[in-house]
Amino acid sequence: MSAWEVAAVLLAGVGAGTINTIVGSGTLITFPVLLAFGVPAVTANVSNTIGLVPGSLSGALGYRRELKGQGGRLLRLGTAALLGGLLGAYVLVKLPSRAFTVIVPVLILLALVLVVIQPRVARAMAVRRQGGAGGDAGGGAEGPLLIAGVFLTSVYGGYFGAAQGVLLIALMGMLLADDMQRLNAAKNVLALIVDAVAACFFLFASHIDWAAVGLIAVGSTLGGQLGARVGRRLPPPALRATIVLVGLAAVTRLLVT
Repeated sequence: MSAWEVAAVLLAGVGAGTINTIVGSGTLITFPVLLAFGVPAVTANVSNTIGLVPGSLSGALGYRRELKGQGGRLLRLGTAALLGGLLGAYVLVKLPSRAFTVIVPVLILLALVLVVIQPRVARAMAVRRQGGAGGDAGGGAEGPLLIAGVFLTSVYGGYFGAAQGVLLIALMGMLLADDMQRLNAAKNVLALIVDAVAACFFLFASHIDWAAVGLIAVGSTLGGQLGARVGRRLPPPALRATIVLVGLAAVTRLLVT
């Protein structure tokens, strides 16, 4: 990599780590940057997933105060996340690379829609909590409906991962009666589990660009702390607009190659 490319990937890692900690969709920053520098799509996705693991850990540690008392919840939902992430990673490696380039533009567009509607979802969750609704429609604190939703989201996360955090926070917000910051902390841990299990699988089953991994790892670790401390002060509309523009650039890049 040239000095310019090194700086760009490092900064993309910082942005992704910050965004992932706040809401999730940082892959829409790092993935297009790797594509722009000529990294093949599947290799870019695999390298990005591995590189973001330290950032996910950093963000989870930044929210450690909000994790108190959530051990049982994280054990139940974390098991679903682990199994789903492993299945998603397996599907990525087993499907032909051409399938990835066909499927991922659709997944990115879906992720962008989720990013755009996230404020509306957040308002709906707030109204639900104010109305006294709580618990999982599937029964219990973390019933079958939520566990199944986390599993399916984690399959998606292991395969690609963009905006898996948006999906997780929406699921928990609608099906659990708890403070949003505590749910966001749980989301960070679940995303960490998905990224980590997928990364472990990729280490033995796919080609990896280790230079990209290292730069994203350093950047996302810094970004995770930034997101936990001051990320909530970023103007949400500007943040969403940036994610949408970068995501559209990724779709364009995939469709023209």
